[in-house]
Amino acid sequence: MSRFRTAMGPVTVAVLTVLIAMCSIQVGASLAKRLFPLVGAQGTTALRLLFAALILLAVGRPWRKRLSRAEVRSVLVYGAALGVMNLTFYLALERIPLGIAVAIEFTGPLGVALLSTRKAVDFVWALLAIVGVVLILPLTGTSQALDWIGVGWALAAGTCWALYILFGQKAVASVHGGTVTSLGMATAALLVVPFGVAHAGTALLDVSLLPFALGVAVLSSALPYSLEMIALKRLPTRTFGILMSVEPALAALSGLLLLDERLTWVQWTAIGCIVLASVGSSASSKKVEVTPEAVP
Repeated sequence: MSRFRTAMGPVTVAVLTVLIAMCSIQVGASLAKRLFPLVGAQGTTALRLLFAALILLAVGRPWRKRLSRAEVRSVLVYGAALGVMNLTFYLALERIPLGIAVAIEFTGPLGVALLSTRKAVDFVWALLAIVGVVLILPLTGTSQALDWIGVGWALAAGTCWALYILFGQKAVASVHGGTVTSLGMATAALLVVPFGVAHAGTALLDVSLLPFALGVAVLSSALPYSLEMIALKRLPTRTFGILMSVEPALAALSGLLLLDERLTWVQWTAIGCIVLASVGSSASSKKVEVTPEAVP
């Protein structure tokens, strides 16, 4: 591995690490979507968060840290935002294509970035993002029909993603990142699992689901989080943010290859607008706040 890093350079390895992490997230989402007919979006979210929490708790061992009451409150709020974000995203994914769901949801962190700056050029990026969202929505006959409920869930997920970033930044300001993530994931699991049980019942206990549930947990949470933490040590946060901006396009490509979800040229154009807006916002920002494992 050390020879590989020496031959390619630390920055190149870090870029590849981010790309692998993003691919892992999208493969995990595609795998999760295949579980929907069996346990629904609620049950799938519950399984993912439960196993992800168990993995991260075993790795992070947060019980070794003593937290103040204020720190516990920050972690709990962060975990609640994480749980609702995952649940609403999977509810959206149950009704609309993966690429569309990620593109709409991506307006959450993009909005946080744009609202935190006063540069004139950022109004261009904001306008480009608005154009992308308008093109995605089925407002004209040129757009492929979309389930409005699914669109609503994706917008809710985007709002939760924005809150996840804001609360996550507040939590990691006083608590170690590994502790925040493991306790936040545990909080998210405790919040969402009852919804999964209420929806899927004893179907969640089917042993045949275990490999898929573990696969979704590892691919969507444990593996990408670990890879992104490695990349953040070697990449400027601005570069990291630009790389993460291609997530909607990668999601659309994954949906096409893994789920046979075919989008219209208008929808591809819309996703391109959102990606360009995110890249532009990240490139023009003086300081890019990045929270690993952000995309559900």
